[in-house]
Amino acid sequence: MFLSLVLLGLCICFIILQLRPRRPKNFPPGPPVLPILGNLLHLNPQNPLEDLEKLRKSYGNVYSLFLGPKPIVVINGVKAMKEAMVIKAAEFAGRPQDTIVNDVFDVKGVILADYGTSWREHRRFALMTLRNFGLGKKSMEDRIHDEIQHTIKTLDESIGRTLCPQVMFHNVASNIICQVLFGTRYEYDDEFVTTIIQCVTEITKIFNGPWAMLYDCLPFIRNLPLPFNKAFKNIKRSSDLVLRLLNEHKNTRTPGEPRDFLDCYLDEMEKVCENSQITISDDILHYFSVSTVSLYETDKKQCQQEIDQVLEGKDQACFDDRHQMPYMQAVIHESQRIANTVSLSIFHCTTKDTELAGYSIPKGMMIVQNLSTVLKEEGQWKYPHEFNPDNFLNDQGEFVKPDAFIPFSAGPRMCLGEGLARMELFLIMVTLLRKFKFIWPEDAGKPDYTPIFGVTLTPKPYPMKVQHRL
Repeated sequence: MFLSLVLLGLCICFIILQLRPRRPKNFPPGPPVLPILGNLLHLNPQNPLEDLEKLRKSYGNVYSLFLGPKPIVVINGVKAMKEAMVIKAAEFAGRPQDTIVNDVFDVKGVILADYGTSWREHRRFALMTLRNFGLGKKSMEDRIHDEIQHTIKTLDESIGRTLCPQVMFHNVASNIICQVLFGTRYEYDDEFVTTIIQCVTEITKIFNGPWAMLYDCLPFIRNLPLPFNKAFKNIKRSSDLVLRLLNEHKNTRTPGEPRDFLDCYLDEMEKVCENSQITISDDILHYFSVSTVSLYETDKKQCQQEIDQVLEGKDQACFDDRHQMPYMQAVIHESQRIANTVSLSIFHCTTKDTELAGYSIPKGMMIVQNLSTVLKEEGQWKYPHEFNPDNFLNDQGEFVKPDAFIPFSAGPRMCLGEGLARMELFLIMVTLLRKFKFIWPEDAGKPDYTPIFGVTLTPKPYPMKVQHRL
């Protein structure tokens, strides 16, 4: 009996060991792999960035992990990132199609679509239409300035009081893109805006949590009534609102006379149906958002002095004014570098068998870009681990942008919204710093700069006081 139990135990151990994933020949190195779990125990699901950095120090700038039985390759540092995303761009431009993000959004549009003809047509159309509706032009600046006036009104009403500005800044960014997409501006308490922001916040929490990781690693649990199902409910709730807008546009539009991005999309769908060359689906249109960071008092004063000097006699800033504001430019870019908003970018996958840093990477391999390692890489920055605008200034005080500054990623998958985000950041920060003083409340203790990890890194809710500049 005892011998039988020993033999049974040995058989079970042998079977478990056989289930342990193995790295192929010449595959990037990584930590030892457990059966079933892979390397899940090596990562803190609440914020894996510190764990990923420890693994980089142990295994180099290109290493591998197993999420359950699935292998992934993590890319770190400027050299490896540029080899993959720029030099071999087409080979690393795919998107993994078997994750909770894809299943929740069910998107075939631009952001999550796999690399190919349909993706290229969508991206071409999106870039062309955004340009037609003013991206990089005066008309887009006017939209941003119009929205800033509503922000100024909110801040004027908050003078002398403590407020938490995060929702306000979400509303600003959301409304600017809503005007482009849907031709409509929403009040900050409108059901459409509040519901979309609430749903996206809840979905992000789920994507960031352990249930999303289990969903991706263990496909057999996907049909069970587990907490990740809330993400599907939230996307349906927000989709219903967007589809209502879509139907309104279909009923009120005049073909060939577009009022907004959505009308252009419907026009393009009609052309596609007539020509039968590509397929465009009704997608949920995505929003860009602006993350905000606090500035040190000396930085704020120097920014305001530069703003006052350049804008003297002008009613408002224009985007071209940035060329005369090197310090303001440096502060904005340094804020983006430190904020590291999309720290792991959006996952890629390989479109063919390829090589990276001498390692063999098979087709269909999930690729994770750790942008944190680029934005804080020693040797690329004067002050890699602290907030210092001098990272973007030369000895003559002129603005310079190092090659390692890629907060929007690089290559053909670079963020579509980069141009809009840059214009928003400059015009919003310049306008508000010109008019207001932003003060950390004395009774709020020391600021906690620890970010909340998710699809994006966001600051914890924080208080601030506002005063008019004299």
